[in-house]
Amino acid sequence: MNKQSDHRLADKTLVIFDWDGTLMDSIGLIVESMHVAGEAHGFQTTDQAVKDIIGLSLMNGIEILYPQASEAQKLAIQQSYADYYIPNSHRTPFFAPTETMLKTLQQQGRKLAVATGKKRRGLDRVLDASASHDYFDITRCADESGSKPDPQMLTDILNHTQQPVSDAVFIGDSIYDIQMANKLGMTSIAVNYGTASSAELAAQLPTYQVDTPQALAELLCG
Repeated sequence: MNKQSDHRLADKTLVIFDWDGTLMDSIGLIVESMHVAGEAHGFQTTDQAVKDIIGLSLMNGIEILYPQASEAQKLAIQQSYADYYIPNSHRTPFFAPTETMLKTLQQQGRKLAVATGKKRRGLDRVLDASASHDYFDITRCADESGSKPDPQMLTDILNHTQQPVSDAVFIGDSIYDIQMANKLGMTSIAVNYGTASSAELAAQLPTYQVDTPQALAELLCG
């Protein structure tokens, strides 16, 4: 975590989270699913390459990973990804402190939201599986508001909650998350336990940076 005072975070009335790699421990399954999907159609990539596209919409990520694929092949890879990920999604739990953190923030009177690269159908599925719908005032997905780092998801959330950007903080684990927050001048927290390295995230100039889910909970909840 950087050395600046965290007293300003106590004044943030709107806390917006990325999902994969920030609240939910899903990076391993995402990487595994992309390997299975790509290889099913004759394409290979690396673990790091997959991690580098997490946070983008699925199709944007596939286009970056497999630029040589035809449009039909990209659609087939997307379907194969879903066919593998969905039945294995029970393997993606919340990080240990997450539910206690969400409950505490809610008890403090904060509004909570999600801005994710997932599709609406995928996010609703994991919200159902984790029984976590009630924590969030609003959730926005890439197929509703555009893929990160386009800040439209954050703008939609601000408009829905009627909160100014100065009262909001966004938390994410990818460079696209921090880039998105920076486009609006929104306070951001980069978490080093997800897709990107500490150095990669630091280069995006987040307001804060933490190493563990527990450190995130302590920073946000005080």
